[in-house]
Amino acid sequence: MLTRDFDYSLPAEAIAQQPAPRGASRLLVLDREGEERHRRISDLPALLRPGDLLVVNDTRVLPARLYGRVAGGESRASRELELLLVEGLSEREWEVLARPGRRARPGAVIEISEHAGIGDEGKGATGPGSGIFAEVVALAGDGRRRVRFSEPIEPHLERLGHVPLPPYIRRPDQPADRERYQTVYARRPGAIAAPTAGLHFSNELLAALAGGGIEKVALTLHVGIGTFTPVTAPLVSDHRMDRERYEISEETAAALAQARAAGRRVVAVGTTVVRALEGAAATAAANGEVPVGAGATDLFITPGFRFQVVDALLTNFHLPRSTLLMLVSAFAGRERVLAAYEEALSLGYRFFSYGDAMLAERRPEA
Repeated sequence: MLTRDFDYSLPAEAIAQQPAPRGASRLLVLDREGEERHRRISDLPALLRPGDLLVVNDTRVLPARLYGRVAGGESRASRELELLLVEGLSEREWEVLARPGRRARPGAVIEISEHAGIGDEGKGATGPGSGIFAEVVALAGDGRRRVRFSEPIEPHLERLGHVPLPPYIRRPDQPADRERYQTVYARRPGAIAAPTAGLHFSNELLAALAGGGIEKVALTLHVGIGTFTPVTAPLVSDHRMDRERYEISEETAAALAQARAAGRRVVAVGTTVVRALEGAAATAAANGEVPVGAGATDLFITPGFRFQVVDALLTNFHLPRSTLLMLVSAFAGRERVLAAYEEALSLGYRFFSYGDAMLAERRPEA
């Protein structure tokens, strides 16, 4: 299977730079035709069925982008850099991405700035020093660095950190992003990217779904930097996924078992929920059983994958050649999905994290 088979032409103006109000986004319903195909996310209570089990991801995005200044150097500007927290290794040690990487060599000591303003072209303008330092202790592969903070950094992120907006949102983060780049049900901090299909939900929409007999449960999958990692290998099979941590509660596992036993649909809100459910089911002996507990998955879902749990999927429109587009293609059919993307572009749908959504049922053979 070739990576280029999942390519499409995307004009820059189709990439949403600001979110729509919650509950107001457009919704393309893949399994309908004509005008009924183009709806609003507010129509979801009428589009889903009483008895459907809606599964959401309750991870909470950390303000994981930090700005700082390397000790020494010839000028202030030549010492400024950005750190993106990727994975916590211990109370004080993290893997990070540094930009520019040449300023974050092993042995470099970086003083983290107070909540920085944003300078020209969206670059961080470092503010006064915070008194918290990060030492680069090693290179960690894939462009990452391992750093050791002078004290645990998580308690200080609300004060020092910036919202880690995706690289295709070409503007600096704004105060409103602190709330808008979280789902209304975000509970468990640990992600560095939002589970973006969930950003469409308002509390009013969730109440309308409950009133329509649609049950909701949550799992946690902490979205990592791998969600933005492009597939660069010519062959899809040569790409390797990053592992992401997930946790499934007893309540959620029981609700899933009951829904499946009763023949009710499992509706995943986003690709992260699909990966958590299908990854967890792949570890169980029984067909389609989703076990309780914590784990990590590097499951790479591509066409030909046999889904065991998820029956319907609410998802955003994804990047060309991305693992997320490959997952949706596996779920709903590559040709159908790419045709729907072309149609959405022709009608002015908004793409990616702050964009519009699509609702798809699983192909019978998937």
